[in-house]
Amino acid sequence: MEEEKRDRGESLRRFVLSQIQERGPIPFSQFMEWCLYHPEFGYYRSGRRRIGRDGDYYTSSCVHPIFGQLVGKQLFQMAEIMGKGTFEVVEMGGGRGFLCMDILNWAKKSRPTLYEQIRYYLIETAPGFLREQKERLFEEGRAGKVFWLSPEELREGEVQIEGCFLSNELVDAFPVHRVVLDQGVLKEIYVTQEGGGLREEWAEPSDPRISDYFNSMNITLGEGQKAEVNLQALEWMEKVAQSLKRGFALTIDYGYLAEELYAPFRRDGTLLCYHRHEVSGDPFERLGEQDITSHVNFSGLIKRGEELGLHFTGLVSQSRFLIGLGILEEMEALERGLSEIDGLRLRLSLKHLIEPEAGMGEVFKVLIQHKGIERPQLDGLKDLRSIPWR
Repeated sequence: MEEEKRDRGESLRRFVLSQIQERGPIPFSQFMEWCLYHPEFGYYRSGRRRIGRDGDYYTSSCVHPIFGQLVGKQLFQMAEIMGKGTFEVVEMGGGRGFLCMDILNWAKKSRPTLYEQIRYYLIETAPGFLREQKERLFEEGRAGKVFWLSPEELREGEVQIEGCFLSNELVDAFPVHRVVLDQGVLKEIYVTQEGGGLREEWAEPSDPRISDYFNSMNITLGEGQKAEVNLQALEWMEKVAQSLKRGFALTIDYGYLAEELYAPFRRDGTLLCYHRHEVSGDPFERLGEQDITSHVNFSGLIKRGEELGLHFTGLVSQSRFLIGLGILEEMEALERGLSEIDGLRLRLSLKHLIEPEAGMGEVFKVLIQHKGIERPQLDGLKDLRSIPWR
């Protein structure tokens, strides 16, 4: 297995070097695209398990089914607001299928009206995740509750839904441009080669939208400060807005509003690499065998959504979202009948979802946007609907 990983990594390295030799230095976004999504050697194209204890990182849906149950409660309230009829959910980047499974299991047991209304669609690009989803959700698929769409159907505008676009840790995995302010001039970070190795090089931005990105949000970087620009996130927001006839977009991810994301103390940006639950800042090691992510600019998603008629409903921390939907009461109910040891284990596990410092509670945010609905009031946004984002 280790030899196979080395071979894959070396094959990807040779491919990148050959492209640099042919094209010259490449934008970091293209390098990141190849590392994660190269059809043969990319991180998400290998068969190795990526999420969970034996993977590289955790997602909230892997911690405990209660996460999916509470997301289900929010979806149920959305469906009530929208009225009778089919409620369509499109989950993009559904990973191993746990979130879908937990939502449907909860709905079947606790909200049969939602279960009758719901039609659940998954869009997944990673072959390994896609196989696991189809195995895990086989019965729901056979029952006509779960369906799979191709990414091309979304890109080409063939998807038109009334319901909710749902994503959990999707946007952070989009390839990003990296920039640096050098002597008062915004430059893009490219990847080039030296002596058979990879290194950074700074030059003019490859896309005029990169400068516009900061200007549109009145953000000025400090001298020598590096940052990420996620243009793909804005393109994705466009597809969501075009495909949502009426309903909501619910985006769960880690990140900040622009003012905090690009604050002067973030001198090196937020790019991170994950391998076997260890964090690194070096994207040039373990090519194709480590995840590469960056924090989400929620101001960018909100602003682009507003421009396209996808209106801001609210932005809250994951802890406030889950507390608003009753996680504390649910935890108390789950503990009843458990031994003291089992109760402690449960509390420690679930605290990871809402703990502000070491857990996912504060750095993870929940953004909700709406279309074709007047001032929806949602339990997951209790008392925090007026968070300033401009």
